[in-house]
Amino acid sequence: MTTLRDCFDMVVFDWAGTMVDFGSRAPVLALMEAFAVLGVPVSEAEARRDMGRAKADHVRALFEQPRVAGAWEATHGTAPDPGAVQRVMAELQAPMIRLAEETADLIPGAAATTAHLRGLGLRIGSCTGYTREMMHAVLPRAADQGYAPDLVVCAHETPQGRPSPLMIYKACADLGVWPLSRVIKVDDAEVGIAEGRNAGCFTVGVAASGNMLGVTAQVLNDLDPAARAALLEDAAGRLYAAGADVVIDTVADLIPALEAEAARRGGSIARG
Repeated sequence: MTTLRDCFDMVVFDWAGTMVDFGSRAPVLALMEAFAVLGVPVSEAEARRDMGRAKADHVRALFEQPRVAGAWEATHGTAPDPGAVQRVMAELQAPMIRLAEETADLIPGAAATTAHLRGLGLRIGSCTGYTREMMHAVLPRAADQGYAPDLVVCAHETPQGRPSPLMIYKACADLGVWPLSRVIKVDDAEVGIAEGRNAGCFTVGVAASGNMLGVTAQVLNDLDPAARAALLEDAAGRLYAAGADVVIDTVADLIPALEAEAARRGGSIARG
């Protein structure tokens, strides 16, 4: 029988919305706070649209939205330019670090899933749109709860962030893992799915706990079952459209999904 370990050598996880911070709340709230301080409030929908990108790229993408660009020009007298990006980034640092730490509760199943994968001999990598300074607030809390990946790659540590595959390439190079067809990328945002596809990974979308729904576990659980099912179906559809090979609700569902994929392959992928 073909096993998960017969097919894969490493899993590369995203952070917010995938392994910590159910609903991926910290980056959205921090962006909203930073823009508000500068007199240009942005909505949650506007802040979520480009979630998963490196934070500076995310700010640039927000400025590409006509309403946000117009509001900035009306408030500051000039169209957004590189200096405007720097101003937002300067305001973003403090709330992002504070909120990242406050929301760094592991998503249920994260620790058990990674322990199971390690027990099978897989490496555990991770990459994120957070800066290294932001991750300093998250890593100790995650470790205290049982999740400490072998490697963390932050977006500013490669020449380009998502949707480029460079963070995954760096993780594979640093951990000595190849070929990329034996690597799994797990992410809750469309741009992270594109990153996995561009790297040549088997790519798993996470529908319930991340940016697609953008709600806490309690809010999700309190929804009418039919409404919850409709939201999850829509989220899964968007992740599949972005290129996901398979979509799960949360990381707690990853092992059965990978075992099913291994059974489907039936040993067609030789060990690297």
